[in-house]
Order: sequence, then C-alpha cells, then structure tokens
Amino acid sequence: MDNVEHFNNMLVRLEELLYHELSGCAAWKVELVGIDFIQSKKIEGNTEKEVIDHCIKEITAGGLVKSMTYSIGGKGVLLSLKMKDCVHLPKEIRLKKDGIHPYICPIANMILDQLIEKLNYETTYLAKLDFNEKTGECKVKCAIYKTPDKIGLVSDWSKEEL
Repeated sequence: MDNVEHFNNMLVRLEELLYHELSGCAAWKVELVGIDFIQSKKIEGNTEKEVIDHCIKEITAGGLVKSMTYSIGGKGVLLSLKMKDCVHLPKEIRLKKDGIHPYICPIANMILDQLIEKLNYETTYLAKLDFNEKTGECKVKCAIYKTPDKIGLVSDWSKEEL
C-alpha cells in the first residue's frame, strides 16, 4: 500500500464515521479537511480570479490533480470546479461502493479556505460533488458568499455548467 492509498483509506473511514454520526452535525464540520497543504503555500491575490488561479497552480504543481478549471456563476455565489485525475478519486469511488455519497472534497476546501482567508469572504460551503470514475473527472459546486447580503441569494444552479 502506497502513501496515497493509505491516506485515502483514512479519509474514507473518517467520512464514513461522520456520515453515520448520530447527531447528524459532524458531516457539516469538514470544511477544514485538506487545507493545510494550501495554507503552507504563499497564495496571493486581490480578486477571486487571482486567488483561485494561484490555488490551482499550487494544487496542480503539487500533483494533487492533473488539471483543474473553474467558473463563477449563479449571480456570483456559485463556484463550479472541474478536476481531472484527482488524487482523492479512489476515496470517492470506495465511498460510493459503500453506499455513501461523498461530501468531503479536500481540493475544494483549499480554494474555499483561501477565499475566506485572502478576500474575507463571509462564508462558503461545498454544495454538490459528482465524479465519473471512468473519465477520472470530478465536478464540484460550491456556494461562495462574499458579504452577508449575498447569503440567501437564489438562482437555479441546475442550469449552470462549467
């Protein structure tokens, strides 16, 4: 077993345990999983584009994903991420086989963390995580709220594609 497999196995176990946690609250407290990598880098930027582009550069250079693209839509509160060949894809596949829909994305968490840290976003969260094990592609939709007045802004995200 290599290191990546070992760490993915640990994440699977954590995600399974939190999914079955009795209060039902633990699954919503996982935004910090994975952010240590990006916090160890010198991410700079004054705009969403600058911060996200710098994060993607570090994430791909670190070999965590082969490629990554993004778009911002949904009246400015939807961050759509598309990743190819993520190191965590085996975790998603195993969880799905175990009957649990994956809900932790360490890669998305890194970008959301930096939007809060560098641009003082009010709050962010991962809203949807889909993956295709045949193509090795992951699609993640995240809510990003820059200011309190953006919270509760409604748009139809089902029509938004990357």
